[in-house]
Amino acid sequence: MSADADADGDRAYDHEVVEREWRRRFEESGRYEPDPDEGEDPTFITVPYPYPSGGMHVGHARTYLVPDVYARFERLRGEQVLFPMAWHFTGTPIVGAVERVRKRDPDQIETLTDAFDVPEDDLERLETPEGYARYFAEEADASYRRGMRQLGLSVDWRREFTTSDERYSKFVSWQYRTLRDRGLLEEGLHPVNFCTNERQPVTTHDLLEGEDAEFQEFTLVRFGYADDDAFEDAVLPMATLRPETVRGVTNAYVDPEAEYARATVDGETWLVSAAATEKFELQGRSVEVHERFAGERLVGADVENPVTGDRVVVLPAEFVDAADATGVVMSVPAHSPDDYLALREVTERADDLTAYGIDPQRVQAIEPEPILEIDDYGDVPARDVVEAAGIESSTDPELEAVTQDLYRSEFHRGRLLSAYGEFAGETVADVREQFRDSHRERGHFDRMYEFTEPVVCRCGGDVEVAQQDTWFLRYNDDAWRDLAHEAVDDIDAVPENTREQYHHTVDWLEEWPCIRNYGLGTRLPWDDEFVIEPLSDSTIYMSYYTIAHRIDEVPVEDLDREFFDTLLLGEGEDERAADMREEFEHWYPVDVRFSANDLVNNHLSFFLYHHAELFDRPEWPQGVTVMGMGLKEGEKMSSSKGNVELPGEVVDEYGADTVRFFQLNAGEPWQDFDWRPEAVESTREAVDRFWSRAVDLIDDDGDGDVAVDGDPDRRPIDRWLLSRLQSTVRAVTDALENYETREASQAVFYDFEEQLRWYRRRVDTARPAARRTLREVLRTRLRLLAPFMPFLTNELHERLTGEPAEDAAWPEPDETLVDAAVETEESLVRALTEDVHEVRDVTGTDPEVLRVYVAADWKRKVLATVAEHAPDPDRGAVMGDVMSDADLRERGDAVNDLVSDLVESVRERSPEERERLAAVDETAVYEGAVDFLAREFDADVEVYREDGDPHDPADRAGSARPFRPAVHIE
Repeated sequence: MSADADADGDRAYDHEVVEREWRRRFEESGRYEPDPDEGEDPTFITVPYPYPSGGMHVGHARTYLVPDVYARFERLRGEQVLFPMAWHFTGTPIVGAVERVRKRDPDQIETLTDAFDVPEDDLERLETPEGYARYFAEEADASYRRGMRQLGLSVDWRREFTTSDERYSKFVSWQYRTLRDRGLLEEGLHPVNFCTNERQPVTTHDLLEGEDAEFQEFTLVRFGYADDDAFEDAVLPMATLRPETVRGVTNAYVDPEAEYARATVDGETWLVSAAATEKFELQGRSVEVHERFAGERLVGADVENPVTGDRVVVLPAEFVDAADATGVVMSVPAHSPDDYLALREVTERADDLTAYGIDPQRVQAIEPEPILEIDDYGDVPARDVVEAAGIESSTDPELEAVTQDLYRSEFHRGRLLSAYGEFAGETVADVREQFRDSHRERGHFDRMYEFTEPVVCRCGGDVEVAQQDTWFLRYNDDAWRDLAHEAVDDIDAVPENTREQYHHTVDWLEEWPCIRNYGLGTRLPWDDEFVIEPLSDSTIYMSYYTIAHRIDEVPVEDLDREFFDTLLLGEGEDERAADMREEFEHWYPVDVRFSANDLVNNHLSFFLYHHAELFDRPEWPQGVTVMGMGLKEGEKMSSSKGNVELPGEVVDEYGADTVRFFQLNAGEPWQDFDWRPEAVESTREAVDRFWSRAVDLIDDDGDGDVAVDGDPDRRPIDRWLLSRLQSTVRAVTDALENYETREASQAVFYDFEEQLRWYRRRVDTARPAARRTLREVLRTRLRLLAPFMPFLTNELHERLTGEPAEDAAWPEPDETLVDAAVETEESLVRALTEDVHEVRDVTGTDPEVLRVYVAADWKRKVLATVAEHAPDPDRGAVMGDVMSDADLRERGDAVNDLVSDLVESVRERSPEERERLAAVDETAVYEGAVDFLAREFDADVEVYREDGDPHDPADRAGSARPFRPAVHIE
C-alpha cells in the first residue's frame, strides 16, 4: 500500500503525491519489460515513433495514450504484452530547424521559447542535428520521453533506439539491399517533390502545407506566336487538363503585370511566365532564359491554334496566376463556366482594351465555340449552367460547384462534334487519352507536371514537381501490389471504412522516390552520397523492437547480410542471429498498430507493402487502428502558432489521470478531440468526486470488505446494482476489444455513475450490506478504469484490497449476479418516480399524499392478447381476439382505447422484456418501494389496485395502464 495513504481521513485528491509514488513503482517493478514466455500467445502493440522536430504537446499525447490503454487492458486479461518506443531522427526538418536556430531566426526562436519553454541557455544545445533531436526526444522539459513518463505510459524502455544508431542503419541497409536484389528498387528519371529552397527532393513527411497534393499531368497545347515581330516562330504553350477542348479555344489570357520570359526550351523559343522556366528546368528540360518582360508585351498578339490553324487574340486578365503552369491560359467559353464569365466581363469593358492596341469590336465579336453535344444542355453548356444558377460574377462561390458538375457531365456524356474526324461522336471519357496522344505524336501537344494544390516545405520553401534521376521503390509492380492488397484484406482495419482507403492507395501508388541529397538517416548502402528518406526507412522497424535490447551484444561490423537474413527471414546460418530469431518469432507479427489517419496514404500503406514482401504471411500485420487529430479550442494544434498545451504543464495542473481520461473520453480514437480547459476542469472535478467517495468507502469501519455471494442482508436494490455492474463489465470489455476508448470510459465512469446516483437515492448507504455492495462495485470499477487512470486506480485498489489494480485480473461478468427480473422491477420504480416528478412539476404541487393505482387485471389480460401478436401487432387482429372474450367485449370503448395504447407499447419492447414484465407482480413492486417514495417526495404513499376498491378522490384509477400506474398527488 502507498506510504502516502491519507490515514487521517482527508478526502482531497493530491495527484502529485499519488503520481510521484506510482511513477517510481512503475519504473522499479519492471512489469512492462516482458521477455518471451514459452506457451504464451503475446500481444505486440506499436505506435509511430516520434519525430522530435519540436517538443511533445497534448495533441501528440493521445497517439500514445490509446495504445497504452489497450496494452494495460490486455495485461489485466493475463496477456503478455510488448509496447515499445523509439525515436525517429531521419529526415531534413530537424536539419532545417537547426539551421534556423544557428541563424537565430526570430520565428523559430519564438516557437521554441514560447511553445516549448526552451530556456535561452539551452539554445546552444540545439545547434547540431543530433543534439536537437535528443533534446526534444529525451532531455527537455517538453521532451517526448518526459511527457510519456508523466502520463504513465507502460513502455518497455529497454528496447529504445534511434534511427541514427549504427546498428539500426545496418538493419535499414539490409532491407534496401534485399529490395534491390528482388527488383523492387530501381534507378531512373521520376517526378518528385522538390524543395526549391533546400534544392533537394522531399516527401510528405517534410511538408508544411499540401500534404495531400498529387501530381497532375497537364497537356501543353503548343500555340504559335503569329505576329511579325521579335517573337516570330515562338511557341506559347498553354496548359490544360482537357486537351479535347482545343477546338473550342476563342482567345488566350496573360497577366499584364506579371513577369514573363523568352527562353530556349529544348531548342525552341518559348514564351512563358518566368516562374514556368524554373519549373521546366526542374522537370528535366534544357532551359536558357534570354530576356524577361512584363506580360503586357504579349497582350494583343495573335497566336495560332496548332490543331485548327485559327488565330486567336491574347487578352489581359488579372485572374491569371503566372506562377500556375505556364502563365498563359487558353479560353474555352462554350464549355468552361469560368471562361464564359471571363469573356463576358472582358467584352463588357472592351473599350478599355484600346490601351493595349486591341480593337474593341474584335473582342465583342468573340463567340463561344462548341466542341461537343450533350443531352439536357444547349449548344453552349457553360452559358446554360451559369444562367440556371443565376451566377453573375466569377467571384460567386457557387461557380466552382457548377463547373465541376458540368465537367463531369461532359466527360461522361459529351459526344464530340464532326470536326473531330475519327473521334467524332465518341464520348470524351472514351477518347480523351487517344486524342491527346494522337496530337502529341503530331507535335501539337506537349506535357508538364503540376500539383493539385500549393505545396510548402517545412523549411518554408516552395515545393515544385521535378524530374530527377533517383532511386525509387516500385510500388506499382503488379506482383507487389497484389501482395499489398492481400495484406490489406488480412488486417483488422479500425474503423472498417479505412480498408477502402488502403485499397485505393495501393491502386494509385506508383514509383516512390526513396532517397534525398542530405539529412539525418541511413546512407544508401551502394552510394553514400544519398540518404534514405524518412517514410522509406520506417516501414518494418517494428521488427527491430523484438531484438533492440539485445543487438548491442553483436559488434557492428558483424551485422551483415547473413545476420539479418538469419534473424528476419530464417534463411542464414548466423548462430547469434538464430538465437535472437526466437525472440523475433515470439513477438511477431504486430497485433495492432495505432497510427494517424493521415498516414494511411503513405506510411501505413508502405508498412503493409514491405511486410507483405519481406515476411511470410503469418508475420504480416494483424491490425491497424487510425486516430484523428488534436484540436485546441476548435483549432488544429500547431507549435508554430503557439496553439499547444504541454503535457508537463497540464499534468501539473490537472493530474495525469485527468489528462488521460479527458483525452480518451473526448471521442473515439479515430475522431478528432478538442482540448478545452473548461471541459478538462470539469473532468478533474468528476475525478475528485470519484476519489472522495472511494476513500470514504475504503476508510469506513463497516463489518465487511466487499459483498459476497449469498449475503443474507442483500436486498433487491443491492442485487439490482450488482446486476447492472455485470452489464457494465461486459460493455467495457466489448468496447476495448474494438478499441473504443470513449465507449468504454463513458460506460464505466459516467454512465455507471448514473446507476450509483439512483442507488444512493434508493438506499440507506450506511446499511452494512449496502456498504459491502458499494465496495464490490468500487473494486470492479477500479479494475475497469485501471487502463485509463493507472495512478489513481492502483492507489485506491491497493488501499481497498491490499494489491494494486494491475496485479488483479480483469473483471469477468459474474452470471450469478445477473438478475434480469430485479432490473425489470427496478425500471418500473424508476419510471414511476420520474412520472411523479413530472406531475409535481406540471401541477406545482408539493404532495402530502401520493396515491399510486396499479392497472386492473382485465387490462393485463388485454396486454397478454396484444403480446401474442408481437413483434408488430395488427390492431384489427388484436381487437378480433379481444372481442371474442365476453367479459372484455362488455367493456366496449375502454378496451378499444386500451388496445391502441398497448399496441405501441408492445412494439417498443423486446421479446425478453415482454416476458420479464409478464412475470412481474406490479403491485408488490410499488409496495416494496413505498419507503423510498415517501422519502423522495416527503409524503405519505398509498398503493392501490384499480380493481381493488381503491380510495380514488380524483377519479384517477381508471387511467392506469399495465406497467404505467396512474398517479394522484394532493
